[in-house]
Amino acid sequence: MIARTGAGPLRRLVVLRHAKSAWPEGVADHERPLGPRGRRDAPEAGRVLASSDLLPDLALCSTAVRARQTWELASAQWGTPPPVRLDPGLYGAGVPELLAALDETPPDVVTLLLVGHNPGLEELVLTLAGDGLDDALDEVRVKFPTSAIAVLAWHGTAWRDLEPGTALLTSVTVARGRK
Repeated sequence: MIARTGAGPLRRLVVLRHAKSAWPEGVADHERPLGPRGRRDAPEAGRVLASSDLLPDLALCSTAVRARQTWELASAQWGTPPPVRLDPGLYGAGVPELLAALDETPPDVVTLLLVGHNPGLEELVLTLAGDGLDDALDEVRVKFPTSAIAVLAWHGTAWRDLEPGTALLTSVTVARGRK
Protein backbone atom coordinates (compact mmCIF):
# COMPACT_ATOMS: atom_id res chain seq x y z
CA MET A 1 0.00 0.00 0.00
CA ILE A 2 1.28 3.48 -0.83
CA ALA A 3 1.35 5.81 2.14
CA ARG A 4 -0.51 9.04 1.49
CA THR A 5 1.06 12.18 2.87
CA GLY A 6 -1.52 14.75 1.88
CA ALA A 7 -3.38 15.19 -1.35
CA GLY A 8 -0.29 15.29 -3.51
CA PRO A 9 0.09 13.61 -6.87
CA LEU A 10 1.41 10.11 -7.38
CA ARG A 11 5.15 10.67 -7.65
CA ARG A 12 7.76 8.27 -8.97
CA LEU A 13 11.38 7.95 -8.01
CA VAL A 14 13.33 6.02 -10.64
CA VAL A 15 16.65 4.78 -9.26
CA LEU A 16 19.27 3.80 -11.84
CA ARG A 17 22.59 2.31 -10.81
CA HIS A 18 25.33 3.30 -13.27
CA ALA A 19 26.21 0.78 -15.96
CA LYS A 20 29.25 -1.52 -15.72
CA SER A 21 32.49 0.42 -15.44
CA ALA A 22 36.02 -0.28 -16.54
CA TRP A 23 38.95 -0.53 -14.13
CA PRO A 24 41.82 1.15 -15.99
CA GLU A 25 45.10 1.04 -14.10
CA GLY A 26 46.09 4.31 -12.46
CA VAL A 27 42.65 5.93 -12.85
CA ALA A 28 41.00 7.32 -9.72
CA ASP A 29 37.66 5.72 -8.81
CA HIS A 30 35.69 8.91 -9.55
CA GLU A 31 37.19 9.05 -13.05
CA ARG A 32 36.54 5.43 -14.08
CA PRO A 33 34.63 5.26 -17.40
CA LEU A 34 32.10 2.72 -18.56
CA GLY A 35 33.46 -0.56 -19.85
CA PRO A 36 32.27 -2.26 -23.05
CA ARG A 37 29.29 -3.92 -21.32
CA GLY A 38 28.34 -0.62 -19.71
CA ARG A 39 28.37 1.14 -23.06
CA ARG A 40 25.93 -1.53 -24.32
CA ASP A 41 23.72 -1.56 -21.20
CA ALA A 42 23.30 2.19 -20.63
CA PRO A 43 21.41 2.83 -23.91
CA GLU A 44 19.22 -0.18 -23.11
CA ALA A 45 18.38 1.44 -19.75
CA GLY A 46 17.20 4.49 -21.66
CA ARG A 47 15.05 2.35 -23.93
CA VAL A 48 13.57 0.51 -20.92
CA LEU A 49 12.63 3.80 -19.28
CA ALA A 50 11.03 5.09 -22.49
CA SER A 51 9.07 1.91 -23.19
CA SER A 52 7.86 1.79 -19.56
CA ASP A 53 6.64 5.41 -19.64
CA LEU A 54 9.21 6.33 -16.98
CA LEU A 55 10.80 9.36 -18.60
CA PRO A 56 11.72 11.79 -15.83
CA ASP A 57 10.92 15.46 -15.41
CA LEU A 58 14.38 15.90 -13.87
CA ALA A 59 17.49 13.76 -13.40
CA LEU A 60 19.91 13.91 -10.50
CA CYS A 61 23.25 12.38 -11.44
CA SER A 62 26.51 11.71 -9.65
CA THR A 63 29.50 13.54 -11.07
CA ALA A 64 31.50 10.30 -11.38
CA VAL A 65 32.44 9.65 -15.01
CA ARG A 66 30.64 6.27 -15.17
CA ALA A 67 27.41 7.79 -13.82
CA ARG A 68 27.55 10.75 -16.22
CA GLN A 69 28.23 8.42 -19.15
CA THR A 70 25.30 6.22 -18.10
CA TRP A 71 23.05 9.29 -18.04
CA GLU A 72 24.30 10.52 -21.42
CA LEU A 73 23.86 7.17 -23.16
CA ALA A 74 20.47 6.46 -21.56
CA SER A 75 18.99 9.91 -22.18
CA ALA A 76 20.23 9.89 -25.80
CA GLN A 77 17.48 7.30 -26.42
CA TRP A 78 14.75 9.91 -25.81
CA GLY A 79 13.53 12.67 -28.09
CA THR A 80 14.18 15.49 -25.65
CA PRO A 81 16.03 14.64 -22.45
CA PRO A 82 14.90 16.42 -19.30
CA PRO A 83 17.16 18.76 -17.35
CA VAL A 84 19.92 17.07 -15.38
CA ARG A 85 21.52 18.27 -12.16
CA LEU A 86 25.03 16.91 -11.67
CA ASP A 87 25.54 16.58 -7.93
CA PRO A 88 29.00 15.81 -6.50
CA GLY A 89 27.32 14.82 -3.22
CA LEU A 90 25.79 11.75 -4.88
CA TYR A 91 29.21 10.13 -5.35
CA GLY A 92 29.64 7.69 -2.47
CA ALA A 93 26.44 8.94 -0.84
CA GLY A 94 24.60 6.97 1.80
CA VAL A 95 20.88 7.12 2.52
CA PRO A 96 20.97 10.41 4.51
CA GLU A 97 22.81 12.23 1.72
CA LEU A 98 20.56 10.76 -0.97
CA LEU A 99 17.43 11.79 0.95
CA ALA A 100 18.87 15.30 1.35
CA ALA A 101 19.37 15.49 -2.42
CA LEU A 102 15.77 14.36 -3.00
CA ASP A 103 14.54 17.01 -0.55
CA GLU A 104 15.89 19.72 -2.85
CA THR A 105 13.81 18.54 -5.81
CA PRO A 106 11.28 21.15 -6.98
CA PRO A 107 7.65 20.25 -6.19
CA ASP A 108 6.60 20.38 -9.88
CA VAL A 109 8.79 17.31 -10.58
CA VAL A 110 6.51 14.27 -10.63
CA THR A 111 8.99 11.69 -11.95
CA LEU A 112 12.58 11.97 -10.76
CA LEU A 113 15.52 9.91 -12.02
CA LEU A 114 18.44 9.33 -9.65
CA VAL A 115 21.65 8.01 -11.26
CA GLY A 116 24.31 6.89 -8.81
CA HIS A 117 26.16 4.13 -7.01
CA ASN A 118 25.89 1.20 -4.68
CA PRO A 119 25.68 0.50 -1.84
CA GLY A 120 23.80 3.78 -1.33
CA LEU A 121 21.17 3.25 -4.03
CA GLU A 122 20.31 -0.28 -2.90
CA GLU A 123 20.01 0.91 0.71
CA LEU A 124 17.85 3.86 -0.38
CA VAL A 125 15.42 1.61 -2.27
CA LEU A 126 15.11 -0.77 0.69
CA THR A 127 14.73 2.14 3.14
CA LEU A 128 11.98 3.88 1.18
CA ALA A 129 10.02 0.76 0.21
CA GLY A 130 7.41 0.28 2.89
CA ASP A 131 5.84 -2.27 0.63
CA GLY A 132 6.42 -3.67 -2.79
CA LEU A 133 6.03 -6.54 -5.09
CA ASP A 134 7.58 -9.47 -3.23
CA ASP A 135 9.78 -10.50 -6.15
CA ALA A 136 11.06 -6.94 -6.59
CA LEU A 137 11.91 -6.50 -2.90
CA ASP A 138 13.63 -9.88 -2.81
CA GLU A 139 15.63 -9.03 -5.91
CA VAL A 140 16.93 -5.78 -4.40
CA ARG A 141 17.76 -7.52 -1.12
CA VAL A 142 19.86 -10.09 -2.98
CA LYS A 143 21.60 -7.72 -5.40
CA PHE A 144 21.13 -4.36 -7.11
CA PRO A 145 23.52 -4.84 -10.05
CA THR A 146 24.88 -2.33 -12.50
CA SER A 147 22.19 -0.97 -14.85
CA ALA A 148 19.46 -1.93 -12.38
CA ILE A 149 16.37 0.27 -12.42
CA ALA A 150 14.06 0.41 -9.39
CA VAL A 151 10.79 2.34 -9.46
CA LEU A 152 9.24 3.65 -6.25
CA ALA A 153 5.81 5.31 -6.18
CA TRP A 154 4.29 7.46 -3.43
CA HIS A 155 1.86 10.32 -2.85
CA GLY A 156 3.10 13.64 -1.58
CA THR A 157 2.94 17.36 -2.10
CA ALA A 158 6.73 17.81 -1.95
CA TRP A 159 9.78 15.56 -2.26
CA ARG A 160 10.75 16.33 1.33
CA ASP A 161 7.60 14.38 2.32
CA LEU A 162 9.22 11.15 1.11
CA GLU A 163 10.21 9.28 4.24
CA PRO A 164 11.45 5.79 5.03
CA GLY A 165 8.81 3.14 4.49
CA THR A 166 6.37 5.41 2.63
CA ALA A 167 6.85 4.23 -0.97
CA LEU A 168 5.76 1.23 -2.98
CA LEU A 169 8.47 -0.56 -4.95
CA THR A 170 6.60 -1.20 -8.19
CA SER A 171 9.34 -2.76 -10.32
CA VAL A 172 12.97 -3.70 -10.65
CA THR A 173 14.55 -4.23 -14.06
CA VAL A 174 18.13 -4.88 -15.05
CA ALA A 175 18.88 -3.36 -18.44
CA ARG A 176 21.17 -5.49 -20.56
CA GLY A 177 22.13 -4.47 -24.08
CA ARG A 178 22.90 -6.88 -26.87
CA LYS A 179 26.44 -7.81 -27.80
